[in-house]
Amino acid sequence: MASMESLIGLVNRIQRACTALGDYGGGNNAFSSLWDALPSVAVVGGQSSGKSSVLESIVGRDFLPRGSGIVTRRPLVLQLQQTDKGQQEYAEFGHMPRRKFTDFAQVRREIAEETDRITGRTKMISPVPIHLSIFSPNVVNLTLIDLPGLTKVAVEGQSETIVEDIENMVRAYVEKPNCIILAISPANQDIATSDAIKLAKEVDPSGERTFGVLTKLDLMDKGTNAIDVLEGRALRLQQPWVGIVNRSQADINKNTDMMSARRREQEYFATSPDYGHLASKMGSEYLAKLLSKHLETVIKARIPSITSLINKSIDELESEMDYLGRPIGIDAGAQLYTILELCRAFDKIFKEHLDGGRPGGDRIYGVFDHQLPAALRKLPFDRHLSLQNVRKIVSEADGYQPHLIAPEQGYRRLIEGSLSYFRGPAEASVDAVHFVLKELVRKSVGETQELKRFPTLQTAIANAATEALEKFRDESKKTVTRLVDMESSYLTVDFFRKLPQEIGNPPAMRMEKGGNPAATKADKGDKGGSPAPAAINVDRSAEGHFRRIGSNVSSYVAMVSDTLRSTIPKAVVYCQVRQAKQCLLNYFYMQIGKQEGKQLGALLDEDPALMEKRLQCAKRLELYKSARDEIDSVAWVR
Repeated sequence: MASMESLIGLVNRIQRACTALGDYGGGNNAFSSLWDALPSVAVVGGQSSGKSSVLESIVGRDFLPRGSGIVTRRPLVLQLQQTDKGQQEYAEFGHMPRRKFTDFAQVRREIAEETDRITGRTKMISPVPIHLSIFSPNVVNLTLIDLPGLTKVAVEGQSETIVEDIENMVRAYVEKPNCIILAISPANQDIATSDAIKLAKEVDPSGERTFGVLTKLDLMDKGTNAIDVLEGRALRLQQPWVGIVNRSQADINKNTDMMSARRREQEYFATSPDYGHLASKMGSEYLAKLLSKHLETVIKARIPSITSLINKSIDELESEMDYLGRPIGIDAGAQLYTILELCRAFDKIFKEHLDGGRPGGDRIYGVFDHQLPAALRKLPFDRHLSLQNVRKIVSEADGYQPHLIAPEQGYRRLIEGSLSYFRGPAEASVDAVHFVLKELVRKSVGETQELKRFPTLQTAIANAATEALEKFRDESKKTVTRLVDMESSYLTVDFFRKLPQEIGNPPAMRMEKGGNPAATKADKGDKGGSPAPAAINVDRSAEGHFRRIGSNVSSYVAMVSDTLRSTIPKAVVYCQVRQAKQCLLNYFYMQIGKQEGKQLGALLDEDPALMEKRLQCAKRLELYKSARDEIDSVAWVR
């Protein structure tokens, strides 16, 4: 069986560890789930209800700032840790974890100064809590949260929304199902007007987690008492009411120590004719033990759900650590291995883009299926093969000697001039695919989660990949340009052999049925031989003659266009896409293999923000594992 001290002390240690990581509740942090799952006690009351005096009575130390109006302007998370008898009392602040305060007057000053650091020297409030741990043999293990006092009216120097702001801040703590509410009400006021009880009933209508505390019993009018409240007749709660007698202002002015104040409080109840029969269940010491015992019961009931939450959080943090990346080795071999693994991860994603596993590779097909055909259709062949231009080129081709049979030189010049237009679309296709590949490299680098840790390596891989793509592009341009040049260098003879030959003053012609010209029998040569090319008697200066030439060249160019429409994509894929898939980072690998440990380490220089995120994740993971181990090591009675 675990002792009360071990269970509550365990919760306190976990809460202090959460505090060190900034994982505290109150709605101020996204990682506060563990904190919120651990029970704590929130002290709620109106201004001047005696909240601070109750806390100091429980602690047994005078350590809280005092004054008129709103004094508590930030939540104070107070963690009490019982130490062995004889040990010196001391305090530690969450924002000053390595400094021990043994003078509690300095603790009071630091609370006031830390409050001013956030709120300034004003009467404004802030939800950012102050964390204070007190280690003493005179306390019980508890976590208490002192909240700003509820008020009804904004005074000068406060915003008009101060009443609502304070209530919302207090509500953010007490509405959590694991929060025990310590509702402070002064006995010299009607309990029906208690702000603390009103709020407690709203967030805890069953009253299961509300403890009522009556302060200032000694200040009630003579002849009156609070027996009806303390015995639960005036206002019934599931938990017992506890009466408290705080130090008077005269005691505070005389610096009466808390131990003496506790003794006087006990004497008051023991000798009181009204409360003597309740003396054993009254006073700050009894309240502290009552809360501690109740916390033990709550913790025992919450252990399974806390353990489940911790295990779930550990799994999530382990996944996040895998996502962020584990720490890498410091030796050159481990660093080289890490770099190569990261390169392979990038290369895998890049190939998925090309092969269709991820979007983007389809844009290359779009270049071949849409952009290239559209560019070929837009080539200015109609202008180049216009009647005027054909006449000009054909006429100039033979110089002073007219062509004998067909204007061969004119044909060649017209065809060569037409084919030169194919260079533009061919090179444009190369550039378009290059642009797509560069975009896929950029996307792949961004999508490689493992690379996010190393911005320097990200840049190096992106630069190396881009340089390789530029080389592939240059080679691809040379290849597609050669394809165009090859078409210009050697014309397809069979195409022109099928064209009618134009000669001057041929023998008599007869026309076949359908209007096709046919040679006479005398022109066919020997029986069984191949027919001679048909001849057409034309006027070489007529428009029809040049139109026919333009039409023949246009047909040939169209044939070449169909050929290039098929061969240019093949060349581009072979020189750019295929090379990018197979050897995008080959040169980078060669360079990496020559580098030494210091240079490799420079490439693995992580993003500082990511390093900090991993460090915090690792600390949080360590906290949760430690909490799990501590809980597993504690046995309790069901």
